[in-house]
Amino acid sequence: MALKLRLARAGTKKRPYYHIVVADARSPRDGRFIEKIGNYDPRLADKSARVNLITERVQHWLGVGAQPTDRVARFFDAAGLLKREPRNNPNKGQPGKKATERAEAKAQAEADAAEAAAAAAAAPAEDAPAEDAAAE
Repeated sequence: MALKLRLARAGTKKRPYYHIVVADARSPRDGRFIEKIGNYDPRLADKSARVNLITERVQHWLGVGAQPTDRVARFFDAAGLLKREPRNNPNKGQPGKKATERAEAKAQAEADAAEAAAAAAAAPAEDAPAEDAAAE
């Protein structure tokens, strides 16, 4: 039986509150669980009071081989119960293919507009002596 340390939602609509539970990996999120080992209230203003853990039971279940989910592993890392390796996704902050194409098209349009403005600024300076001669 694969054990998971995970969150089970217990709050009402628009008021989330979670229990940190030990459950069989095959059971549903809010379904049957083996033991409640803490809770998480994301609505609290004091970040240090959001997570409450029973550390002895957490260490017991980690020792037995239960695997925490990513969010629960973050809680354990903050509490000093488990060392979690930080993830690195260098492509996460980069725009997608379509956004890159739009940015390139916009940059090209701006370059063309600047070139046209420079050409327009240079053209009247050349035409100005001819207009002065026609006016006399």
